[in-house]
Amino acid sequence: MSRALSVEIERRVWRGRMIAMGAGVLSAVWFIWSAIDFGITPQRLLEAGERLLQFAGAAMPPSPGPFLEPILLALAETIAMAFLGTLAAAVIGLPLGVLAARNVLTFKPLHFAYRRVLDVFRTIPAIIWAFIFVRAVGLGPMAGWLAIAMSDFAALAKLHGEAIENVDGKAGEGIRSTGAGRVITLRYGILPASLPLYLAQVLYFFESNIRSAAILGIVGAGGIGFQLSERVRDYMWDQVAFIIILFLVIAAVLDTASRSLRRRLMRGA
Repeated sequence: MSRALSVEIERRVWRGRMIAMGAGVLSAVWFIWSAIDFGITPQRLLEAGERLLQFAGAAMPPSPGPFLEPILLALAETIAMAFLGTLAAAVIGLPLGVLAARNVLTFKPLHFAYRRVLDVFRTIPAIIWAFIFVRAVGLGPMAGWLAIAMSDFAALAKLHGEAIENVDGKAGEGIRSTGAGRVITLRYGILPASLPLYLAQVLYFFESNIRSAAILGIVGAGGIGFQLSERVRDYMWDQVAFIIILFLVIAAVLDTASRSLRRRLMRGA
């Protein structure tokens, strides 16, 4: 290695270290400024820790009290809300995803505009849709599953479009060589290869939406989140702990089952 090259390498290493050091200093300054702006002080942190210890003591032992049946019904309502919302989003996203693929909608300006419309829906979180639908249809799970469907259909359409773009085109070329049109080629050559991946993605969204549905209940969309917010408001910490533990167990069981189904679908794909 020549001396000039060695000097150049050392210069670049030194420059990288200086940049990293500068970024670290800026990050520290920004953190300190944010802490001061948010009113974070050692005293407030100490007070928060004491309150958390009090809440933890009041939550032991976890108990449903006399409300086991309403809690179980609310949990079932949450799962149903996630299932209906994901199913509706999957049904809507299936045909929309076909149009989102570049090899299906080949006119570039129209494809670009269509993808941007999907991006608009994707960027609006489910909790915003929940606020809207709570005002539109009232309190309850209907607002929740509509919010999940509206927040997920565009994302599923985008993922389905990408799955179609990545499908091996040999099957489609073979069908097209027989004189079949674009619709027949899409139906028998492309969709059978892309559907297993799409269904695996739908199952993943269902896993995530179980947790999202619990959050949506806090804003009035029903389910276990509504029960949880009511008990937090009334300082029933033992019931809060019971609901959280029960929800974690059910979510873990459903996640495991969904993960197993996704692996089978991916093996089939």
